[in-house]
Amino acid sequence: MGSSLPVKPASASGQSTSSSTNTPQNRSWWATSWFLALLVALGVTGATVTWHHKPETHSLDYAVCSTNRTIYTVDLDLPNVQCIVVHDSLISDTGDLEDITLRWRDRWWSEIPLAGVLHLPWPFNFLEPSLRVINIQPDSIVVPGLTDAHAHVLQYGFKMNLNLEDCTSVDEVLSHLKAYVISHPDILGDPTRWIEGMGWDQNKWPGAQYPHADDFDREPLLRGRRISLARIDVHASWVSNRVLQLMTPLPETIDGGLIIRDEHGKPTGIFVDNAMDLIPSQPFSEARAMEYFTRATGDALAVGLTGVHDAFSVPDEIQFYKKLSETQKLPLRLYLMGSVNSDDYWGKEIPRLIQHGLGGRLTVRSVKLFTDGALGSFGAALLEPYSDNPSTSGIMRVQPDALAKLVREFAIDGWQVNIHCIGDRANHVVLDIYEDILANASFSVDALRPRIEHAQILTLDDIKRAGKLGVIPSVQPTHATSDMWYAEDRLGPYRIQGAYAYRTLLNTSPTRVLPLGSDFPVEGINPLLGFYAAVSRLSVKGDSPHGPGGWYPSERLTRAEALKGMTLDTAYASFSEDILGSLSIGKKADFVVLDRDIMTVPMEDILGTKVTATVIDGEVEYGKL
Repeated sequence: MGSSLPVKPASASGQSTSSSTNTPQNRSWWATSWFLALLVALGVTGATVTWHHKPETHSLDYAVCSTNRTIYTVDLDLPNVQCIVVHDSLISDTGDLEDITLRWRDRWWSEIPLAGVLHLPWPFNFLEPSLRVINIQPDSIVVPGLTDAHAHVLQYGFKMNLNLEDCTSVDEVLSHLKAYVISHPDILGDPTRWIEGMGWDQNKWPGAQYPHADDFDREPLLRGRRISLARIDVHASWVSNRVLQLMTPLPETIDGGLIIRDEHGKPTGIFVDNAMDLIPSQPFSEARAMEYFTRATGDALAVGLTGVHDAFSVPDEIQFYKKLSETQKLPLRLYLMGSVNSDDYWGKEIPRLIQHGLGGRLTVRSVKLFTDGALGSFGAALLEPYSDNPSTSGIMRVQPDALAKLVREFAIDGWQVNIHCIGDRANHVVLDIYEDILANASFSVDALRPRIEHAQILTLDDIKRAGKLGVIPSVQPTHATSDMWYAEDRLGPYRIQGAYAYRTLLNTSPTRVLPLGSDFPVEGINPLLGFYAAVSRLSVKGDSPHGPGGWYPSERLTRAEALKGMTLDTAYASFSEDILGSLSIGKKADFVVLDRDIMTVPMEDILGTKVTATVIDGEVEYGKL
């Protein structure tokens, strides 16, 4: 990481060290001698000298500097600086090394009696403290701490336990499951134990058809076992015949969901959206939650995340985080969106917490509601039928009237409301609800900061309306580059114009706010995957359905906009722009050191970037300075 060098203080007079008795240096010598003699006399007579400064605090101060001025602050007034100074958990100064050193020394002296009269000259200036300076490598950069505006922390740990994302066929899934069972003796010897995993995607398989419960029975080791596998988007699940037996009898239909059946009406083992609630699940376990949490936060810090907006936290999980935050400092900042599966008001079922726990890293002041499903599982609610499946227009998981009632009740109670919307119908319904609420003068858009999570497919008119209302679209750029291979087939050439339209959404925002997230574990946890997708509109292989120029390249963001979307915009979307999101004086000392300049390197080099250090509250949580 570069050297840690003390800054040598300049002499108080700035003059050369001449031997003449009439030099300012020697005059200061006598003044200092008199001052030291006075201190000795005071000590001899029993008088007490009180030093009001706190050297133990200042000794912890340090500056991080870049000779190339590649510290990107995301502060419009001073976008690039040479150095930042960390004091306790805050950024106390920014600027050039010489200037911040002088200001730091002046602050040190200002806390010492008689400091306005006397500064220690040479040779006594060795008594002054030195500001520790950490110089990053010439090719490295510093950026504000990166925050994922939409992700799922415990679900990430769950997925990593049995990850099926890379499977390209049903047979490959079965092979993974077999290996998993063999490697877990407790499951191998007990057929009643659940096998749960996540990540399968039929769109990657030959024929792109949903799998069947009978598929598991083709592998003898899996036959008769309780298997439940969530699709990559977590909007559909695939279960075994044994689980289907446990679920008998099943309803014919379910509001807001779908039970896939064969031509004889027999369930195939695929449950979509609200129908997934029928599937039995293991009870919440603190031990299992801790295992998942440790894996998720460790991986998050390693890729430069200092905060996560967790987009689905049920009451048991919130209590887990609350208890944990009160016994130890959380490894990163968590902004939780509480969620309860009910059409009745449930705001009293979750605690309201602002900068809670040790270090103040836990906040609960928002809720997560749902409207529809996902495009990949034909669950996104569209105004017109799917272009590649005219038999359906998707699923509305909740009726508009019930949703409107809930949103109003949460707004009255002071909760921020964040609503999952994928399809253009879902987005249209939610914008109607927000527009109705914001028409009431008692509701302020800045106080409520209503969010649409995903804002994936909108009509062009609704994009303009979202901007006019000031609704915050919270988007995930890697969804665009994952879905681009089939999205236009699903939506057709006209609807696609309002889909994954990040540039248009940003341009219509009155506050120029577009928070970026990943939706991990649906997508990768590395925020630079989203940064790259936002600025390139390309896959990680460098291609797209429109070639190397990117998929609908007019919707690309600039690198500065993408960085702001992962820092200051996520802070605004969580009411924390005054303390987070930029390397500005007085804000939390959350920052990341990267081994290359993602703001200038060739596009294809962005994804090779490594995190050297992840720092939160001035403390290194990953890597080293």
